[in-house]
Amino acid sequence: MSIKCPVCKKEMRIVEIPYEIPYFGKVVLFSMVCSCGYKFSDVILPEMSKPARYKIKVNASTLSARVVKSSTAIIKIPELEIEVFPGPRSEGYISNVEGVLLRMENAVKTALLFSENEKQKKKAEEILQALEKARKGKKELTLIIEDPSGNSVIIHELAEREEIK
Repeated sequence: MSIKCPVCKKEMRIVEIPYEIPYFGKVVLFSMVCSCGYKFSDVILPEMSKPARYKIKVNASTLSARVVKSSTAIIKIPELEIEVFPGPRSEGYISNVEGVLLRMENAVKTALLFSENEKQKKKAEEILQALEKARKGKKELTLIIEDPSGNSVIIHELAEREEIK
């Protein structure tokens, strides 16, 4: 299956891969790729789910917890005052808690490159240090994923789930 790229208008390749996640169920990995470099991916549940919030304390024992994040999910780390809202280019992915923290580190590093405000740079450096310590299991944080589509989950015995409206 192919459609026109929103950037260059050439034909894009579309791939849908069914995938079984242990203790969660079936999902479809959806990806669009164009030769111009444009890409988009998402994780879609074949069955409707209810909007939910997942919460887990990040520490050495939960870094390997499986995370399914859809393109509609909001990620929060309250201790660092981080809230990542989905935008038009938001992508879904399957990772683990450590991978989510690494993605956040990379986003902060990118933002730091464009910051000219010294106060913002200092705050970004503090956030980077905290994320790195958490990723190495040396600092405890709370990872929250809220998804109005219900297509996201944190799979771990210590993860808490609650329905949201």
